[in-house]
Amino acid sequence: MDNPVRDVVAFLTKPAWYTGVFCLLLIASIVIALYCVAKLPEQRRPEHVSKWVFRFLIGAMWWQQTLWKLPPYYTDQPDKPFGATGLAHWMKIMGGSAAIPAQADFVNHIVLPHFYWFAPVVYSLEVLTGVSLMLGAFVRFWGVIGALQILNLWLGLYNAWGEWPWTYFFLLVLQLIFAQDQYGRSLGFDALLTARPSHNRLLDLVS
Repeated sequence: MDNPVRDVVAFLTKPAWYTGVFCLLLIASIVIALYCVAKLPEQRRPEHVSKWVFRFLIGAMWWQQTLWKLPPYYTDQPDKPFGATGLAHWMKIMGGSAAIPAQADFVNHIVLPHFYWFAPVVYSLEVLTGVSLMLGAFVRFWGVIGALQILNLWLGLYNAWGEWPWTYFFLLVLQLIFAQDQYGRSLGFDALLTARPSHNRLLDLVS
C-alpha cells in the first residue's frame, strides 16, 4: 500500500536523469541557504528557515508534477495512445469540465489540435516555477506565474469528476503568499541579490 514516506523515497531514489537533477537542485538550495546564513546576519532568524522549508517543499511538488508530462511526448507512458495519459489526457478532461465555456472551447479547438505547440510552454513554466521556489530565485515573479497556472487548473478542472476544487484554490493562495511575502528573500538567491548595494528597482519587482 502506498504511503507518503514510501512515495517520497521512491521519488528520490528512482534511477533516472531527473532524479540527479533534483538532487543537484536540493544541494544548490542548501548551499545558497548556508551562504546566506554565513554572509547575511539578518538571515539567521528562525522564520527564514521555516520559509525556506515551505517554499522548497512546494517547489519539489511542482518538480514532481512535471515527471508525468516529460518531453518529447509529454507523458510518462509514451506507448499509450495520444490523450490516454500525460498532459494531453488532462487537457482533454479540462476541455470537458471547465467552469467557463470559453476556456473549454479554447482547450478543445485551439490547444488540443496544436498540442505540441502548447505542451512545451506548459512544461517549461512548471519546471521554472519549481526551480524558482527550490532555489529562492525571482520568487515574486514566478510566484505570480505559478498562481496563474493554478488558476487555470482550478477553473479548468472545476467540474471534473473526482477532483476537489479547493485543492487548487489552496495552491493558488500559497503561490500568492510566496510572491507577496517574498519568500525568496529567506535563505534564497533573492536574498543575495537584494543584499547587493547596486540592486535596482526591477529586482524588487521580481524577487
